Amino acid sequence: MDRNWMFTNRTTDAFEIGVNDFLRQAIAHAGVGNRIYCPCLKCGNKALYNVHEVKGHIFYNGFDTNYQRWIWHGESSSSSTVKNFGVTTVRVPPLVQEADDDDDIFDMMQDVEEEFVDRPDQFEKLLSDAEKPLYDGCPNNYTKLSAIVRLYNLKAANGWSDKSFSDLLVAISDMLPQPNELYTSMYQVKKTMSSLGMGYEKIHACRNDCVLYRKEYKDLECCPVCGVSRWKLEKNKDTKKKSVPAKVIWYIPPIPRFRRLFRNNTHAKNLTWLATGRIKDGMLRHPADAPQWKTIDILYPEFGKDSRNLRLGLAADGMNPHSNQSTSYSTWPVILVNYNLPPHLCMKRKFVMLTMLISGPKQPGNDIDVFLAPLVEDLKLLWEEGVECFDGYRNETFNLRAMLLWTINDFPAYGNLSGYSVKGYKACPICGNDTCSERLKHGKKICYMGHRRFLPQAHQFRKQRKKFNGRPEHEKASQPLTGVQILESVSDLHVEFGKGKGNIYVDGTWKKKSIFFDLPYWKDLYVRHNLDVMHIEKNVCESLIGTLLNMPGKTKDGEKTRLDMAEMGIRESLKPITESGKRTFLPPACYVLSRSEKRQFCSTLSEIKAPTGYSSNIKSVVQMKDLRLINLKSHDCHTLMQQLLPVAIRGLLPKQVRAVIVRLCYFFNAICCKVIDPIKIEELQEEVVVTLCLLEKYFPPAFFDVMLHLVVHLPREIKLCGPVWLRWMYPMERYMKILKGYVRNRSRPEGCIIECYVAEEAVEFCSEYLESAQTIGIPKSLESRQNVRMGFKVTPVEYKMLCEAHFYVLQNTPEVDCYRLQHLSYLRALHSVKGKGERWLQAEHRRCFIPWVRQKIETELANPDHCVTETLRWLANEPRRDVIRYSGYGINGYSFHTREHDLRSTTQNSGVTVEGESLHVSSAKDKNPVYANMSYYGVIEDIWELNYTSFKITVFRCKWVDNKTGVKVDEHGFTLVDLNKEGDCSDQFIMANQAKQVFYVSNQNDGRWSVVLTAKPKLYDGGDVCDNIEETPSFINQLPECEDNQNEDVSYVREDCEGEYIEVGTSKIKKRKKIAS
Repeated sequence: MDRNWMFTNRTTDAFEIGVNDFLRQAIAHAGVGNRIYCPCLKCGNKALYNVHEVKGHIFYNGFDTNYQRWIWHGESSSSSTVKNFGVTTVRVPPLVQEADDDDDIFDMMQDVEEEFVDRPDQFEKLLSDAEKPLYDGCPNNYTKLSAIVRLYNLKAANGWSDKSFSDLLVAISDMLPQPNELYTSMYQVKKTMSSLGMGYEKIHACRNDCVLYRKEYKDLECCPVCGVSRWKLEKNKDTKKKSVPAKVIWYIPPIPRFRRLFRNNTHAKNLTWLATGRIKDGMLRHPADAPQWKTIDILYPEFGKDSRNLRLGLAADGMNPHSNQSTSYSTWPVILVNYNLPPHLCMKRKFVMLTMLISGPKQPGNDIDVFLAPLVEDLKLLWEEGVECFDGYRNETFNLRAMLLWTINDFPAYGNLSGYSVKGYKACPICGNDTCSERLKHGKKICYMGHRRFLPQAHQFRKQRKKFNGRPEHEKASQPLTGVQILESVSDLHVEFGKGKGNIYVDGTWKKKSIFFDLPYWKDLYVRHNLDVMHIEKNVCESLIGTLLNMPGKTKDGEKTRLDMAEMGIRESLKPITESGKRTFLPPACYVLSRSEKRQFCSTLSEIKAPTGYSSNIKSVVQMKDLRLINLKSHDCHTLMQQLLPVAIRGLLPKQVRAVIVRLCYFFNAICCKVIDPIKIEELQEEVVVTLCLLEKYFPPAFFDVMLHLVVHLPREIKLCGPVWLRWMYPMERYMKILKGYVRNRSRPEGCIIECYVAEEAVEFCSEYLESAQTIGIPKSLESRQNVRMGFKVTPVEYKMLCEAHFYVLQNTPEVDCYRLQHLSYLRALHSVKGKGERWLQAEHRRCFIPWVRQKIETELANPDHCVTETLRWLANEPRRDVIRYSGYGINGYSFHTREHDLRSTTQNSGVTVEGESLHVSSAKDKNPVYANMSYYGVIEDIWELNYTSFKITVFRCKWVDNKTGVKVDEHGFTLVDLNKEGDCSDQFIMANQAKQVFYVSNQNDGRWSVVLTAKPKLYDGGDVCDNIEETPSFINQLPECEDNQNEDVSYVREDCEGEYIEVGTSKIKKRKKIAS
């Protein structure tokens, strides 16, 4: 189509035909409501109208002849000619054309055009900045806008302060040719970035959390509930500060953000991953594989049939924005998680959406429903009506709907969001009124025992009296209440929100009807609020460590605990003994370590050298002087429970107590897997009940707080909702750490957070259109971190050792397999008369295969019709004698180092294991050996890069442990190795891509042996990094058996351990070496 019609008279037929063709093509790319931008001289593409109105404007006002590249009507900005509009002679100006080859700034402007309908002046300024070069003749094609986006991207990614960024802008501007268009202040940059942001709403709230000043309360000056002024008051005066609200919440509407996500081609494709990329093999990999997701599809088929309809999770928790634990200030962010994305993207910073920020200094508590009202209204709209949304991947408009699957929170926030009272006798929200609890008379605390009711009716533990609470157990575990039953219980409960208001309780368990029941589907969900594994694991770990080490203030043991057990009529042998009225003797319990065992326990932990990135420095939390662990963080507890604690207690404590602790750690390790077999979940449910019953048998009642009790309900939630790692608080805690970093003004922390979040949201959006910018919210792909080398050195090596490495490469290269088999057949045929065994045959193959294969390939190359590949040709010629040696190498998600490097480091990265097939013989005379796969363990002595001229291959030279005498498995399933017993020295090499990383923990009982623990690879999926906190390899191959003889008496007092003397009237504790037998 010839565009010359744009310059003709409006009364001509050519002009009318051209306008009709333009509108016919433009309507195919119309936005919401089939409206398009009007290109008349008056509107200038700043207003949306229907097609008939646009046609009238063009004929009345004329067509804007400067609008020659129709980017607002379907033309791609990446082409110098108009797409889908026929051939034309009109071309893009050279500067813009070249810039578009790398960056798609104009595509970005096209994606955000609808957001500027009410702000045409801002849009025109942004468009001007997108076209204006940074300076005349800029060689890198940077425009004013793209340069600012690139620089702000670096600021946000690296956490630069506003002042440092302003100084950097001034310095760069001075370095660039003058004049240039670069901004020189942070204020100017933020003003530009905020115009690309999605905005937020600032809503005033009552200082007592009674109401939000919105809707019917919008114009009130005082709270309609408590009568307190809406405004802050001057100090020591009754006069209000001018228009300064007493409390504010910041609401960031999610609907515009969902629309922006779908307009992006890549994100729109990822949001339909469930229908196109999900593996469906019956395993639990994603919440979509679990019954809760499928139930919604069955109950609401209209919602489930479109894979673009969103399923969300809501996380809420308090944080101290000042990062000062001595300051009691609590700000509550409310975050949405999008489960339509692939698992490796669900919890990434880019897709974690901050929707609300509730200002402090006090936490909202039970009144959080007041603040959640705007969000719930939007969620209700998304469910009942939906919103019109453009799908950039399918290039169509559809009705977007969304639902809330569950909430993610710690246990106190669980009570705030659900309305259930998580304190007192009925603190378990799953058991409800059937919670088994008992108040301890002397300890003045409530314990939650009675886990035998979860056992099968015929289980032997149910009949045992003396070993538990002195009574048999005949009760059955109650079934959790459904959402419908809960709604019936709280439907008549009316609570007046606000601090200081009295709450009405129903049966002492419910504080309110949760606002989430306003969502029509909420009652149909199996699990509405998740139990957070992160906090449960941390609390259990702290109780366990505190009790084992008898740490003051942390232990669950003590004089009051012993008196409580005596009061309950159990474990009489542990009853305190008062001597001469001056001091009390506490017999040593089976669950407490002796002083020598404490020293061994702490020594094991302090000497652990783990791989890089495995954990924090465990040595920093161990105090050898006081024999205790201090300042344990959530991830420290996670690492201890997943692998290190079972290793540290090896050989300590009585066997039965040690076994039950190992079982508990095994359970936490198993439920944190990323891929879970539903059948295994049933087994874990049975095993964790037995484990908790065994804990009741040995540990004191005070040990069983509600957090330990909640462990019994974790398998149920995994079975119904899917893997733990997509429903726990670790990603949220990390994200809140990022939000804390936004605070620049300590007197206005929430305002800083919101402004930085909106600005970062804008730069993150812009970065998607700049090839040179790395997105902030998705960590850098580990592809770029593969094959990372350290400690470069070129040295000649011994020819014999070089041949050994070369032989291993030949043996493990698929293209050489056919030659390897030919050579073995040739040797068997040649020596068949001599009756040589398989062992001799393999040795002969190793000795002469290299020259044989070289001669074989040379013979084939002489044939013009040969099929020898380039790889085979260079492999046959052997590597160069000079080998590049490294001290470190990164591959398979691991960072490997040589043993020499580890000796100088605080980490251990030289441990390696490989699966290999080996020849097994029963004796030297065995003539029928067999091949079998087995694991080999060793340490890396050297890292070589073999140069085959056209390519290079990296190999590890290792010192391997002898599998016959240097490897064993103990009674609990731990693999132990003796690193001093070296295996076959003729087979030292492996290829780098075959290696898996392990690390060794010294055995304190026998220094010769070390426990083998498997390291966690930092895997990537689809080019994106997976959180390495999420899954830790199991430390044992199978769960320790529960050895229990019903008629055997349990010894609760340790004969090999010292007890404690407590002097009456003081807190002093003295040790006694041994108790009398």
